[in-house]
Amino acid sequence: MLVGNETMVTHFVLLGFPSSPAIQVVLFLTFLMLYSMVLLGNIGLMVLIRTSLQLHTPMYFFLSNLAFIDLCYCSVIVPKMLVNFLADKKVISYAGCGLQFYFFCTFADTESFILASMAYDRYVAICNPLLYTVMMSPKICILLVALSYLGGTLSALVHTCFAFRLSFCGPNVINHFFCDLPLLLKLSCSDTSLNELLLYTYGSSVEIMSSIIIIISYILIVTSVLKIRSAAARRKTFSTCASHLTSVIIYEGTLLFIYSRPSSWYSPTSDKYISVFYTIFVPVLNPLIYSLRNKDVKDALWKAIDTKIFAH
Repeated sequence: MLVGNETMVTHFVLLGFPSSPAIQVVLFLTFLMLYSMVLLGNIGLMVLIRTSLQLHTPMYFFLSNLAFIDLCYCSVIVPKMLVNFLADKKVISYAGCGLQFYFFCTFADTESFILASMAYDRYVAICNPLLYTVMMSPKICILLVALSYLGGTLSALVHTCFAFRLSFCGPNVINHFFCDLPLLLKLSCSDTSLNELLLYTYGSSVEIMSSIIIIISYILIVTSVLKIRSAAARRKTFSTCASHLTSVIIYEGTLLFIYSRPSSWYSPTSDKYISVFYTIFVPVLNPLIYSLRNKDVKDALWKAIDTKIFAH
């Protein structure tokens, strides 16, 4: 499309993982298997929490939302990636690119806020157990989740609106498997200084703010647990936080590494492989982390299996 003397971009080419057709088929099958695990694990976890009365607690309410978010932001990216593995032209429309980035940013930032809410829940449960039912009432839990989605939505709106007001009139090849902001900014023929400022300040502040909430919560938790005289009781208390802490370190650590660096530090090739980790492997791992390391989830799962067996 021509605007003045410039040709405006109407679509982008997602380079993905360039390789021979045979390797593309292998990659397609590999990522299809991983995506199937995402669907099975996260939908299964949501159904288990929904149908098991012993899991109707604030912690598992947050966990069911985490599973939903993992499912959503993975689904924003992976289906298009799978199509591109088998397609001759690996293109995405200008509007499609904008929508993909918007929804990915929404769910990715919402996940950070949900993880912070889960840390607060653990803090209240361990440090103020007598006030737990008051401080984590259903209304407060719903409010925390609603604010998490609102925060993610507003963050995505800011970045998407400012990114797609830019002009794209030159190269349209993105060396990635989805429309990611840092690479889009490199393709723009407009001044991107404001966008970079937003990315390093407002964008990073989402991860930093949620990380601070998590760190403060766990400092208070550790301080409280160390006052417990029984070593067995300390281990049991720490074990209730192990799954969440593992998930936080994997997810927040990767996002902070990717999006909180100067643009000169970006390496499209290595960053692309790191992105696979938090967009696909994290949604695969989270249901495993929260089920294999969580006695309540394992007990509910075995009870559900036993009920199905005896029902037949």
